[in-house]
Amino acid sequence: MAGIERPGPLYQQVAAAIRQGIAEGEFPPGTPLPSEAQLIERYEVSRPTVRNAIAALRSEGLIEVRHGKGSFVKGMPTPPLTIERTITRAGKTFALGHTSWEQPHKPTVYRTETTSTTGPLLELGEGEALFGVDRVLIDPVTGGRALHRVLLPFATAENVPSLADAPDTALEAIYAALTAGGHKLTWSETVRARMPQADERSALELPDATPVIHTMRVTHGTDHQPLILEELRASGSQAQLSYRITAESPRALRTVHS
Repeated sequence: MAGIERPGPLYQQVAAAIRQGIAEGEFPPGTPLPSEAQLIERYEVSRPTVRNAIAALRSEGLIEVRHGKGSFVKGMPTPPLTIERTITRAGKTFALGHTSWEQPHKPTVYRTETTSTTGPLLELGEGEALFGVDRVLIDPVTGGRALHRVLLPFATAENVPSLADAPDTALEAIYAALTAGGHKLTWSETVRARMPQADERSALELPDATPVIHTMRVTHGTDHQPLILEELRASGSQAQLSYRITAESPRALRTVHS
């Protein structure tokens, strides 16, 4: 294989290449990885780079080092935290699928603006005023961490006075308030994996070279009008998302472009 040529820290790129090899079965569980010398030749990098890559994979639980024998593949671990993304309703009450989160700090409420990413999802121009609400979430069973953000347009809050006074209202209560205001709610969600920013790596306590799962959920009101945007970020190696899927009439489906 040719040397690493992509941008970014070399050890992270080597770790990503080995991780891909594990996922694709090139390096089966229980088998030894190529030696340091072989990895140096394979990826055309230095010995410290290979050692840092192995250390990163070891911290993720993919590799175990057996003294005198080398590095062995442990395989792709099953994520210990399953985050249920289902929303259910009983009468005027809404419930979210994953309800066991603990919050070590009070939510942070601030004013912000739409960006080139969030504006199109909310069908607003760039620079429109929003309330932002950030929360750090911890699962008490696994210790898994997540970052949760709600972006609430001023226009949505002004039509629901209780939200303008308390943007950090729990999501279930926000859904109930919007419904009471005459909206029939639907949701659309996108999910992607990406490498974390420095503040995300610190807040989520991520090992090096670990991606994040980033979800963006839009709550739609009457006539499919976007009302709020919710973001959730969690470790790509320690969390997985779960959805309940039901069939809908073709007339009820609508493509959402982002």
